[in-house]
Order: sequence, then C-alpha cells, then structure tokens
Amino acid sequence: MNKFTTASFLKAKAEGHKISMLTAYDYSMAKLVDEAGVDSILVGDSLGMVVLGYENTLQVTVDDIIHHCKAVARGTKRALVIADMPFLSYHVSVEDTVRNAGRMIQEGQAHCVKLEGGAEVIDKVEAIVKAQIPVIGHLGLTPQSVNIMGGFKVQGKSEAQAKKIIEDAKLLEKAGAFAVVLECVPEKLAKIITESINIPTIGIGAGKHCDGQVLVTQDMLGMFSDFVPKFVKQYSEVGISIQEGVKAYIDEIQTGAFPEEKHTFKIDEETLKKLY
Repeated sequence: MNKFTTASFLKAKAEGHKISMLTAYDYSMAKLVDEAGVDSILVGDSLGMVVLGYENTLQVTVDDIIHHCKAVARGTKRALVIADMPFLSYHVSVEDTVRNAGRMIQEGQAHCVKLEGGAEVIDKVEAIVKAQIPVIGHLGLTPQSVNIMGGFKVQGKSEAQAKKIIEDAKLLEKAGAFAVVLECVPEKLAKIITESINIPTIGIGAGKHCDGQVLVTQDMLGMFSDFVPKFVKQYSEVGISIQEGVKAYIDEIQTGAFPEEKHTFKIDEETLKKLY
C-alpha cells in the first residue's frame, strides 16, 4: 500500500483520480479510516464541536490540535495527515505562524498544515512553505471567520465574492499551496476554480466538480446529531448503533446476563478454601 503524499495530490488531479479526505481526532478512528483506504485525514478544528462540545471552532488551540494529531499519526500508515491551524495560530505574525506550523509537524507528526483565507494570509503561506512545510488553503465558508460572516453561510454567490474566491485560489497556488479546500460555494463556481488552477480542489458543500471531497467523519457516519449540514450524506447510522449497544449493556447488567462465565477468571479451589 503506497503512502499518499503531497505529490500524490498533484498526481491525482493530473490523472483524474478523485481524492478522498475525512476527519479523525483519535487513534481508533484514524486507524479505521486509514485501513479503509482514505487518501488523507484532516485533524480539523471541527474537533471543537464534534469532540470537545464547543459552539464553534474558535476555542480550539494549537495544543489541542497537536494533542489529537499525535494520536491520529499513531493510527495512520497510508493516509496523508493534515493539521488544521486553529484560530489565532496564524493571525498575529509571520514568525508565530511558522512556529505554530512547525510545532504541528514536529510535535504533532502531521505531514502538512491547512489554514483559512486568501490574499490576507498569502505572506503566511509563503513563509510556511519556505520553512519546508506543505500547505493546504481553505476558501469560501471559513468557519474561523463565522463572526465576520454573520453565521455559517454559502459564500461566492455575488459577482464580487465569486471573483475574489477565484483570485484567492490563484494566489494560494502561486504562494506554494499544494491544494485548496472549497467550502460551501456554488457548484459552478467550484468548477471554474478547479479548472483555473493546477493544484487540486477539495470540496465540502462545493459540488462534484472538485478534485476531491472532505467530510467530518462523525457527520457522515451519523455520530453527531446536534446539526447535520445540507452538504452531508450520511453513509451509516453509527450513533444509533452505539446507543442501542449501550442500552443492551445496561439492561444485561441489571438482569445479570452480563458478565457470563466466559467473561470471568477462575481461582484454584484449594487456594480458595484458604481464603475463608
């Protein structure tokens, strides 16, 4: 099984291979999706909502990402591991940005980093790439800007917005990014962007014309019920299965059906007599 790398992303676009990406935040889930054959695993700041129970992604820290990245890296053999740069990890200075990105590679054992924004972060992207750290861009709905955007809304529907996203994608490619995530943009706009740049586009709520797709694993497996975005397809109902399993466990404890003899350990009868 060949390792999926940053070079694999570019090769995939050239050859028309659709890139698969899912999130993971722990060893067990990373191992499962990696063994299933996913191309890349994003340790996303979405962990703030689906793992840590925050209202949005803004409270996630660099240390949070590193902690979860290390667990994911230990469970991954083939997939490319991507560390999401959280809010304020690349907003203060270029020096801070490179230091934080470096920690995610060195301590978190990620293979690359992802950050949100276009023209306003190009200097940061260039600096990270110059430090020999691969970068994925993120345009459209950028969750860390939720307060500026006034909520989680589709981006690029107006001419001005659409032109800016197209230009930002080109700027990210020029700055050295090897891929760009397009979130919640109209499908036909995503098609234009995908055809306008040489690096792969990874869509989430951006339609079928992107070079790949990403979803939050807990969303697509039906494990997170607080909110299910329109762009999510649920391929399983693992959440329901988990609840059914837990209920059966509780019931068997109460009835005495669990544990059975096969779940217990024995002691020599002669030794047992000496204990009374």
